[in-house]
Amino acid sequence: MVTALYPLAVYFGSNYFEPWKIAAVLIVLLIIKLATAYSDKHWSRPLLMAGILYFGFAILNNNMLSLRFYPALISGVLLVIFSWSLLSGPSLIERLARIQHPDLPPEGVIYTRHVTQVWCGFFIVNGMIALATSLWSSFEVWSLYNGLIAYMLMGILLGGEYIVRMKTQKHVR
Repeated sequence: MVTALYPLAVYFGSNYFEPWKIAAVLIVLLIIKLATAYSDKHWSRPLLMAGILYFGFAILNNNMLSLRFYPALISGVLLVIFSWSLLSGPSLIERLARIQHPDLPPEGVIYTRHVTQVWCGFFIVNGMIALATSLWSSFEVWSLYNGLIAYMLMGILLGGEYIVRMKTQKHVR
């Protein structure tokens, strides 16, 4: 939830607080989230730790521009996690699929690998757009893309993948 509201919090917080104060509040929220993660192997731990380190840097830097790079960082970290799972196997999407379907057939393994590759492509494109809005757009455009449009695109990708899976994968019915 913190990540989803992040662009809006920065946008509205920038009118009332110095950047280091916004970053400090976000570090506290991420530390709380990290402390309440339910297991040592929880998938969000690398994201949370990256966020804590990043906001520590943002406190030292104390400028709004440093706060704008966080969405691009998150896309980069997710790209690394998803890509690493492709190299080390099983893919992250396969691991998630096996929660509901422990006996995932070979065609399901191939499908989940392709879905993981699609997500890697999404994180590349999204990260590049997030970076571009950080560097070259107004604060309003940055907030709109990273606080709304990026989440809409993720939802479209999730929904589209679900429709494709229901039409092509007999083992999931």
